[in-house]
Amino acid sequence: MRVLVSSYACRPHVGSEPGVGWNVIQQLVKYHEIWAITREDNRPSIEAELAQNPVKGLHFIYYDFPAWATGWNKNQRGVQVHYYLWQIATYFLARKLHQEVKFDIIHHVTYVRYWTPSFIALLPIPFIWGPVGGGESAPKSLLGHLNTRGKVYEALRDFARGIGEIDPFVHLSAQRSVVALATTEQTATRLRKLGARNVQVVGQCGMSSHEIEKLHNLPDPSSSPVCFISIGRLLHWKGFDLGLQAFAKAKIEGSQYWVVGDGPEKLRLQTLASQLGIADQVKFWGKLPREETLRRLAESHVLVHPSLHDSGGLVCLEAMATQRPVICLDLGGPGIQVTEETGFKISPDSVNEVIDNLANAFTVLANNPTLRLEMGHKGYRRVNEVYQWDVKGLFLAQLYEKTVNSVSWPDRP
Repeated sequence: MRVLVSSYACRPHVGSEPGVGWNVIQQLVKYHEIWAITREDNRPSIEAELAQNPVKGLHFIYYDFPAWATGWNKNQRGVQVHYYLWQIATYFLARKLHQEVKFDIIHHVTYVRYWTPSFIALLPIPFIWGPVGGGESAPKSLLGHLNTRGKVYEALRDFARGIGEIDPFVHLSAQRSVVALATTEQTATRLRKLGARNVQVVGQCGMSSHEIEKLHNLPDPSSSPVCFISIGRLLHWKGFDLGLQAFAKAKIEGSQYWVVGDGPEKLRLQTLASQLGIADQVKFWGKLPREETLRRLAESHVLVHPSLHDSGGLVCLEAMATQRPVICLDLGGPGIQVTEETGFKISPDSVNEVIDNLANAFTVLANNPTLRLEMGHKGYRRVNEVYQWDVKGLFLAQLYEKTVNSVSWPDRP
């Protein structure tokens, strides 16, 4: 089939949204001819990769506004407005392209956000939206422990999302989607309220077979001391303060807790570690290059990722590929990725209960190396069977075929 993909974020060999855009396109082109619209500033990295590894049937169309018209977006300070306007502009580009190519299906891939519209949905072509996320909220039971900045952030995030949900074009994106893919059930619920008729829960994160095997083959850590690790930007909603409090409560003799990443919460977390009396057991590594980060993960025994709202959670998959059990909250993407066989999922009942249950998970895994090995092995198997990009690519290819065969166009409203 001839497929048009909208991928605002798209770059090879990176993570997060650009990695999602690139990897989805690389999977789709195995089955169909792909035209992908992306931003002009993605061109250098994409063309450098394609020069070394050409891909037959893949056509990139680069678009952006003139430099004089985007001065306000310096350092991406106006990225949300830029993204919205870019979506509008690329609709006209896509409409003209459709007149020449006659696409069978269109697919919005990135940004992975449900509360901003995808204007290509207005084209008279079967439209797939997503996976999109962002419908996850910090549970009310845990809001009380946030500092003022955290509470303000959550309130502003809810406000921005609410504004997005009253945008008529967001409703049109949902209503005109033949299939809307949601990263979590929370986002799926919001998509249904917006008018999406066929919603499926599908995570946006994946890993290549090469990445999985590379992590799988990293050396095992020494048997002692038992080391827990958290990786990510030091933001309030990552919940690393809950991890530190639970670690202090567990009182595991000789154990260590590593924190890899940087961000506005760093000083507060360092102060908290001192107040809890565990400063000599906690090491803040700061932001590290990816390869070094993965080495630290391999040198650890357990990943701790108590995020309050995370539609993705790639680090959980990386830990599972490395055969490390995961301790997380039963929320968002991590709550789907991690099972009882591959780690501990803590119910977000109350702050005290969360800390108690996290501490119990710390203790159980610290004292049971056999359980750590069993969970690690099952985590590796789950990543291979469910989250490998090849598996996700086959799913999307089959979804395309079902979609085109089941849609009677242009009778669809």
